[in-house]
Amino acid sequence: MKTILKSLILLFLLAFSLQSCEDQDDVAAPADLQINNFVWKGLNQYYLWQADVPNLADNRFSNQEALNSFLRGYSSPEDLFQNLLNKPISKFPKGQAIDRFSWIVDDYTVLEQELQGTSKNDGLDFRLSYKPGSTTDLVGYVRYIIPNSDASNKAIKRGDLFTGINGTQLTISNYQALLGADSYTLNLATYDGTTVSANGKTVSLVKTSLDENPIFINKVITSGSHKIGYLMYNGFYGNYDAQLNAAFAELKTQGITDFVLDLRYNGGGSIQTATRLASMITGQFTNKIFAKIKWNAKVNAYYESEDAESLNDRFVDKMDGAAINSLNLSKIYIITTGGTASASELVINGLVPYISVVQVGETTVGKNVGSITVYDSPTFGKTNRNPNHKYAMQPLVLKIVNAADFGEYTDGLKPTLAQNELIGNLGVLGDPSEPLLSIAISNITGSTGKRVQQGNEKALQSFTDSKAMNGVKNQMYLEKAPAGLLRALK
Repeated sequence: MKTILKSLILLFLLAFSLQSCEDQDDVAAPADLQINNFVWKGLNQYYLWQADVPNLADNRFSNQEALNSFLRGYSSPEDLFQNLLNKPISKFPKGQAIDRFSWIVDDYTVLEQELQGTSKNDGLDFRLSYKPGSTTDLVGYVRYIIPNSDASNKAIKRGDLFTGINGTQLTISNYQALLGADSYTLNLATYDGTTVSANGKTVSLVKTSLDENPIFINKVITSGSHKIGYLMYNGFYGNYDAQLNAAFAELKTQGITDFVLDLRYNGGGSIQTATRLASMITGQFTNKIFAKIKWNAKVNAYYESEDAESLNDRFVDKMDGAAINSLNLSKIYIITTGGTASASELVINGLVPYISVVQVGETTVGKNVGSITVYDSPTFGKTNRNPNHKYAMQPLVLKIVNAADFGEYTDGLKPTLAQNELIGNLGVLGDPSEPLLSIAISNITGSTGKRVQQGNEKALQSFTDSKAMNGVKNQMYLEKAPAGLLRALK
């Protein structure tokens, strides 16, 4: 009875607040505007900055025909989507952007797969940087190779550099088209600390449908009296949560005394998985607030008055009925770089009010906002999707703060122990001598931590990386929109 009453109240409140749009409900959009109609109405309902975009205002259009007239001004759903965002990075690329991460796709099947770690991939995880002295030419270097991929069977490894594809120099204008091909040949290069030069070597790669297990390394490193757990985790993919829990069981069984979580290349993913990971790290804070969610004014107003608990994300001790394997730690070391984003940053920020977090490496991306998948359906969810197209949106719809109400880190979370990754000394991931891991181990054991000397190497200015290029893999998202939010816009 209580649930039914809440649903009725919700419907009344949302219908009342959106009364100005009632006339739009009586007339369906014509067939050629169905997708554009979905884009506008979905963003009007959920978009985090809806109140800051004049064309998304509830009273912007008096009826459906007025909206249709507006929608006809856009030749593609993608153009409309970008024009309805709040200073999107596509139009404000030089630091002025507010929305850096909203996304639209023309095939939600591909989107759903990628959110769970399945993508068309050759297995190469890389970062692109500007070539020394250039503002247009790019150089890439391999960060790691995904197991069981095409790249894992080729003569290419972590630290290898490339400057071209099929003999064409990579630039800020062509990199997406060249690297987006299903197959290509990389032109490899060397870097002497000052100059990047082609070395005449090539590697041909082919993309296939690839499942990436985000648990890249899970091991115990013994150093003196310390048994240091080390987990390199590369994506918050919900369908691997059981394997993540099993990895923590292994660490727990081996009686680790300290823990290093390596998120240096983790672009994010599921908020639920982030909460579960934080609960595995701790265990002593079950039911306490891990994070607080803030929606746009329309959505948030309902929850604040009718169901405030839905705005709280709490530590848990179970997942899908199984007990979580918790380490009960009071201190953790987390490795980060400029590739660490969204759900990774949520874990760091969410743990800070409760335990000591020592961040090692580089400043993170600075993504404190999250998304949901919005479909063209009566509830904007998966049920009863429009069969005439497969468009879906992944717009930013929420902001997350920790239990202490801190969430302002759009410039990134700064490391406690700073150390840049250097191409000339990347080291072997998981090896105690690898520069960033070595600093963490030295701090744990109390030995003198050796900073890597840059020497003559000039740090290359970062441009983007393979996860950010994908877009979906740099997300922090809820698995689905709250069940209570039925569609009020029609």
